[in-house]
Amino acid sequence: MNQDLASHRFCVAPMIDWTDRHCRRFHRVLSRRARLYTEMITTGALIHGPRERLLAFDPAEHPVAIQLGGSEPADLARSAKWAERAGYDEVNLNCGCPSERVQRGSFGACLMAEPALVADCVKAMRDAVSVPVTVKHRIGLDRIEDYGFVRDFVGTLAEAGCELFIVHARNAWLKGLSPRENREVPPLRYEIVERLVRDFPDRRFVLNGGLRSHDTALARLRAGPGHGPRLAGVMFGREAYENPWSLAAVDMLYFDEQGPVEHREAAVEAMRAYLLSEAAAGTPPRAIARHMLGLFNGLPGARRWRRALSDSATLAREGVRILDAGLEAFRTLPAVAET
Repeated sequence: MNQDLASHRFCVAPMIDWTDRHCRRFHRVLSRRARLYTEMITTGALIHGPRERLLAFDPAEHPVAIQLGGSEPADLARSAKWAERAGYDEVNLNCGCPSERVQRGSFGACLMAEPALVADCVKAMRDAVSVPVTVKHRIGLDRIEDYGFVRDFVGTLAEAGCELFIVHARNAWLKGLSPRENREVPPLRYEIVERLVRDFPDRRFVLNGGLRSHDTALARLRAGPGHGPRLAGVMFGREAYENPWSLAAVDMLYFDEQGPVEHREAAVEAMRAYLLSEAAAGTPPRAIARHMLGLFNGLPGARRWRRALSDSATLAREGVRILDAGLEAFRTLPAVAET
């Protein structure tokens, strides 16, 4: 499989408060090939905040992309330069977040109403860096369901040089829905993404939104109009975070390569050294353990594992041994009631 064409075949979505560097390090233990994304980082935070800390990541995370939030071309160009210097493999512009906070900053999903401005942002970043500049967006705003809206948005950005689009196949309702509801209430319309693939055969598209199984995702990847263009990849969001063991199948299913770990306890072993190293540098073990709560989902003992890793008293008592305490709890047989 061509490495460049396969670069986005399977991606893990940028998720605020979830896909921080510790989460990404854990996900990398489960898959060598999944493309990982940071949480959205605003240009204002990079310009005025603790830039080095915000840009920090473990080299083991590659391939890893940074997602930026902003709407000023010059600020985005500066931020993209810093990201490239930090070593990121891709710069992604957020045009899909519907939260009110993001809207107040005039970026995120509301940018879809200003394709010319987004094109200027893309041009500025492409002129500033040599790594790929991509855009993540929705298929429409509010109740606008006309295909022409998203087609023209993509067409304008394509003319500006954007070559890859990550498309969340729902509209963004800017009023009346919370960010969580915006991930569930607007209907999924995968057929819109399929039309984009057909109409822009020289551009690449990654499908995002509602993907919860590898069977469904692989079926979407294989689908195509005859021998015409197909999706460049798929992106999992909540499924990858809530059921992280699903990532252990990615390398074999999508890239025909053996994954890095064969069982879940091996993933815990692989994370132990990372947790110890981070704890020595001052990172609270909770900051790492919280991303691993779903590792044993579906197995007997999963609840005991989650309880051990999230219980304040256990965290305080065990400290850097929290993963061992979790394993001990997971392996403990539940008491059988006397009859």
